[in-house]
Amino acid sequence: MKNRLTIAIQKNGRLSDQSRDLIKKSGINFTAKGDKLLAKSNNLPIDILFVRSDDIPSLVSNGDADIAIVGENILIEKSLFKKTNINKVLELGFSKCRLSFAAPQNFSMKSVKNKKIATSYPNTVKKYLLDNKITANVVNIHGSVELTPYIGMADCICDLVSSGATLEANNLKELEVILESQAVLIQNKKLNKTKTLIAEKVISRMNGVINAIESKYVMLNADVKNISAICKLLPGSESPTIIPLENNQKVAIHALCQEPIFWETMEKLKSNGASSILVMPVEKIL
Repeated sequence: MKNRLTIAIQKNGRLSDQSRDLIKKSGINFTAKGDKLLAKSNNLPIDILFVRSDDIPSLVSNGDADIAIVGENILIEKSLFKKTNINKVLELGFSKCRLSFAAPQNFSMKSVKNKKIATSYPNTVKKYLLDNKITANVVNIHGSVELTPYIGMADCICDLVSSGATLEANNLKELEVILESQAVLIQNKKLNKTKTLIAEKVISRMNGVINAIESKYVMLNADVKNISAICKLLPGSESPTIIPLENNQKVAIHALCQEPIFWETMEKLKSNGASSILVMPVEKIL
């Protein structure tokens, strides 16, 4: 194990599925069987650990896992008020959510003072209250946080919100966002030389996969006189490739665009003389 890199990910759930997908797209082959907590890559010196999300920051900080994918909300909650050996390496762009105060309809943010707040993120909430000089009683609860106002356990809650459907179903309104979160890649600060080299390869590959998600490869034809105007319209491209065509008054323009290509962009390209516009997905970027 000394020279094999260990990656920790959530055992079950949506973040687990997205983490496995990212690892496999990064060229790390592994097979997870049943309820086994460990899978070994068959093409790289890497082991995958399947664990509870709440345990991931401590596993990485203690060196039991070398790198990991975890929600930033959990990383912040477990790292507040104590020193860790963790570096945040990459923001991964998936599993986005927010930590928000929410309450019954007749409640306002001004009413939080001296009230009971139920949450699964007590450290994050206490930090927010401290920073904003608000005195309140934080009640730590795991699961079914949204029910606490109706059973008299709390006056309001602070919980993760994605679409807001769960709040609406429980007749709660969102009051204020205190933290924006997404999946992040974290790393232990004290890897040995061998593990550091493997980690650098994994990080580079994952970065390539993430960068490719919204990137598109654009190909089009245009008159020579329109090259400058069209190149300015290509979002996030560095230096497009200009290729002469049989008709010496026309060129083909190829560009890697590292920003989304919307219909409006394509329509602007067309109105500036572009034709045969082709937008293709990009699988990986290095």
